[in-house]
Amino acid sequence: MAYSYFCPCPRGLEAALAEELAEIAVQHPTLKIHNQVPGGVHCSGLMADAMRINLHSRIASRVLLRIANSGYGNENDIYDLALAAHWEDWFGLEHTIRVDVTAIKSPLKSLEFITLKIKDAICDRFRDQTGERPSVNTRTPDMRIFGFIDARTVTLYLDTSGEALFKRGWRLETGDAPLRENLAAGLLRVSGWKPGTPLLDPMCGSGTLLIEAAQMLAGIPPGINRSFAFEKFLSFKASEWETVRNAVPAPLIPSETSIFGSDISGDMLVMAGHNLERAGIPFDIPLKQIEAQEIKAPTTQHGLLIANPPYGERIDVRGDSTQAPDEMAVAFFSAFGSTLKTRFAGWTVCLFTADLTLPRMLRLKESKKTPFFNGAIECRLFRFEMVAGSNRRS
Repeated sequence: MAYSYFCPCPRGLEAALAEELAEIAVQHPTLKIHNQVPGGVHCSGLMADAMRINLHSRIASRVLLRIANSGYGNENDIYDLALAAHWEDWFGLEHTIRVDVTAIKSPLKSLEFITLKIKDAICDRFRDQTGERPSVNTRTPDMRIFGFIDARTVTLYLDTSGEALFKRGWRLETGDAPLRENLAAGLLRVSGWKPGTPLLDPMCGSGTLLIEAAQMLAGIPPGINRSFAFEKFLSFKASEWETVRNAVPAPLIPSETSIFGSDISGDMLVMAGHNLERAGIPFDIPLKQIEAQEIKAPTTQHGLLIANPPYGERIDVRGDSTQAPDEMAVAFFSAFGSTLKTRFAGWTVCLFTADLTLPRMLRLKESKKTPFFNGAIECRLFRFEMVAGSNRRS
């Protein structure tokens, strides 16, 4: 049986997610990719296709199964829609639930009240059928129900993922403000990086970009080490899930090193090493303790330098702790820009930041800037083509 799904993702990565899902669909034609909308991509397919997206998608935040959809005039219409849905086909009284609602341009005033009405409807349906109701667990629910409301329609979804898909199951250690894994994977795709092309992250922190790149190179699915909500569905077929998992080939071990990381902090490099090990990377990634403005190209072959630079108070510049954060930023990025110009000719540089003045501080002219949101924070992926002598900011 085919179902309708919605795969949300970080804002700005909708096209990248649609492209990724289309690549999965090439191997599995029962998966159909429909339209991308702000915040995600609509698709349809078998339950096995939802399993595959959960296992293989690096960019999706969740895989939501559409349960019901209709127009509405008031909160009672939403209650009636939720009451009529066959929730008992998917989960039972023994499962805990949580309801979340988002709305865009809805005339209804209170999301909290709508959330309560949906929860009450689900519980009332179970009570009508069994005399009992499922319990609510807002922290670690077995089943997550999502309501999405626009100006005219309401759609109810059952989450097949459980915890958000950016939680790959390997991260135990982080530094300040680590990138979410699905955002890191999306940045790699948007940058145009292909496995095998040299990649350097000179401010690698706890290693998120390195791990996403390394798993892509090795062919390790991002969801291979975690569990999913669909495993608790009443209709779950363990043999079907085993078939999906068993289709994953053994990790590829490359013949030569192409991924490199460095950071000013030895503690961060220890974290990155631990995270790489937990992520199951079957080959060594060289990690070097060095200030970003002192780096050199790690290979003679041109590649991609990609980083999520620190800014403001997170910048650690040795030698002058009397400088204000903004002065430190100017000095740091000025020196880093000089390093890029003199040592990375022929490379592509992609820097992801919320600081929109970054190109000016680097004294470089970007070839492209792509808007993204890191949560609620508006950011840019600045792209620089390091062609000697041609990209200095005038």
